[in-house]
Parts: sequence; structure tokens; C-alpha cells
Amino acid sequence: MPASGSQPAGDGAALRALLDDALRYREPRRLIWPHFRPALPLLFALAVLANVCYCAAYLVDLPLQVSSFGSGWRRRRVVPWLAGMLFAAGLASYWIADEIYPYLSAAP
Repeated sequence: MPASGSQPAGDGAALRALLDDALRYREPRRLIWPHFRPALPLLFALAVLANVCYCAAYLVDLPLQVSSFGSGWRRRRVVPWLAGMLFAAGLASYWIADEIYPYLSAAP
């Protein structure tokens, strides 16, 4: 008799078969969603560009931290971060609506 909380060997094999089946079905569909398939290279390039832009903030942040404005900057630096995130979200939404789903914005 199995210990409390453990599963008999047969149940483990059945669970493994279910998990294998779910993985075989779902994982190939993870990145290659049909709507985005033609845009994947551009999406990748945009993701790299977004990370470069995010890292460019250090060019502004570090000098301002060591300047005489440092204490005020540290309290308010969330403002340009939030503005950048909202701008990026708006740009991404516009691009997806225009390039991926253009038929949604087309006039009838």
C-alpha cells in the first residue's frame, strides 16, 4: 500500500501520458500563432529595440543621480519611466492594430 500522499505507479504513468499529450499539443503553438507568424521577425527586432531603449535610460539616470538634482530625481524618476511604458504600450497597440489586424480598423 502506498504511503499517504503518494500515487500508485499506474496513476503516475497515466498522469505522465496526459502531460506528454498536453505538451505535444500546446508547445508547438506557443510562439507560432497564425496571426503573428508573418510578423515574428519584426516582433523580435522590435523587442530588441525596446530593450536597447530601456537600457538607454541609464545614460540619463546615472548622471542625474550624482548631480545636485540627485535627491529630487530619485523621487520623481518614476514619471519618465511611466511615460515611456505608456508610450511603448500605445505604440505596440497601434502597430498590432495596423499591421496584424488591419481589417478591424477598415471602414465598412
